[in-house]
Amino acid sequence: MDSRGAEQRPVRLDEHATMPGDGEREAGLRLQLPEDWAPAVTPGRTLELSIENAVYLALRHNRSLSVEQLRPLITGTFEATERALFDPVFFAEASVGRERVVRQLEEVGQVDLITTDRDLLEAGARQRFPTGTEVELSLRSVRSDSTRVEEEQFSARAGITLTQALLRGARVESNLARLRQAELDTLASEYELRGFAEALVADVEQTYWEYVLADRRTEIFAEALAVAEQQLSETRSRIAVGQRPETEETAALAEVALRRQGLINARAQKAAARMRLLQLINPAGADWNTEIVLEDTPEPMTFPLDPVDLHVRLSHQLRPELNEARIRARRGELEVIRTRQGLLPRLDLFITLGESGYASAFGRAWRDLDGPGYDYRLGLRFEVPFGNRAAQAESRRARLTRQQSLEAVANLAQLTALDVQTAWLETERTREQISATRVTRELQEEVLRAEQARFRVGTGTALALAQAQRDLLESQLEEVEAVIRHRQALADLYRQSGTLLMRRGIAAPGDEEVVL
Repeated sequence: MDSRGAEQRPVRLDEHATMPGDGEREAGLRLQLPEDWAPAVTPGRTLELSIENAVYLALRHNRSLSVEQLRPLITGTFEATERALFDPVFFAEASVGRERVVRQLEEVGQVDLITTDRDLLEAGARQRFPTGTEVELSLRSVRSDSTRVEEEQFSARAGITLTQALLRGARVESNLARLRQAELDTLASEYELRGFAEALVADVEQTYWEYVLADRRTEIFAEALAVAEQQLSETRSRIAVGQRPETEETAALAEVALRRQGLINARAQKAAARMRLLQLINPAGADWNTEIVLEDTPEPMTFPLDPVDLHVRLSHQLRPELNEARIRARRGELEVIRTRQGLLPRLDLFITLGESGYASAFGRAWRDLDGPGYDYRLGLRFEVPFGNRAAQAESRRARLTRQQSLEAVANLAQLTALDVQTAWLETERTREQISATRVTRELQEEVLRAEQARFRVGTGTALALAQAQRDLLESQLEEVEAVIRHRQALADLYRQSGTLLMRRGIAAPGDEEVVL
């Protein structure tokens, strides 16, 4: 699982999924992982686990990741909502009505009642375009029956209406701003999900190595306890034959009690780390009593680190949080473009053309459409609110928000560089500690052997021997901890630089730099 040496197996978090019906790409992650990565587990028994298996299980079964994977899918639905604004709309209307008009006939001094029955059928389609154009096609048929005429009258009309925005709503980039913002929101959610997946992988690796450390501590304390008990037995034997005073037994007993105390704490830490690791990987068929058998050992890794400047440059290119912030800034640019249109008055040009036919029968009215009947309208429609304060405030808010987002990007870039350099220093420190703690442990072993020899020949004391054993124990723990901390520091450095998934062979969306 390291960037050097072992070959990486590919893990893919595939972003290619489709929305039903329209072929649009939904944002999201669909895991495609080799099945041979999955370890076998028997409920309540043991789980053989390497760090590679742990990452696999977490990416397949972690519940928090399952929740986060739905976020881009939900965000992606807003793209379809905004795109639907430019979809054709079909409309239809059917109505019946009656009108009675009272007319005063002054010439004859009578009242005339005229009753008219009117039936209307109309259908058509309209569509908006990003150019600020709206086109409507309609077909209409009207049947009228009046008491003034003997026969029913039918009229038919086919018409087209075109409306073109000349000022507000006339720019394509402004009309598409909300759609582009929805697309950026979906892209931002992918980067957010990538950041979550990267943090999860880092957390799994950190917890795995914590469990390794707790397991190693348990073994070291168990060995130390066995040595202390053997030393106690040897001390009692020497006291029995008069080679040692009885006071020597107290020091040996204290050392045994101290080792037993350390073993109890180590076992508790190991159990806590085991449950935390089980919660992260959430393997199918396992429960809280499942024991974990570790396959990876804490081998020292002392290869030189890449220059810190390289890690800083990579973080500026690949850090998911930074790219997500850049996407938010680009969204703010679109908001400035969109709100700028609100400062303009509305001026629309409209043209309506129609052909009409009239007859005493429904079919003949439609056949008469090529007759002399027609209508047209041409005009301008103007609208502007007094003061236009709402649009001005919205535009100013958009500009200020964009400026704020740009400042946030610059601040986050600086913090990212600080995080990377801090992680690099910690990684370098732990790398150097590996060799230093190894030398200390080797010297403490020599000190212990010397004290044991002095104790056997009667020139040393049980207290001095116990102190030597205690110093050796601490040096052993420090050596193991230095190796583990270096592994953890490497994982943190890769996460801070945004390269952890790549170095682990995990492919996911959001692996490209966002440029403002």
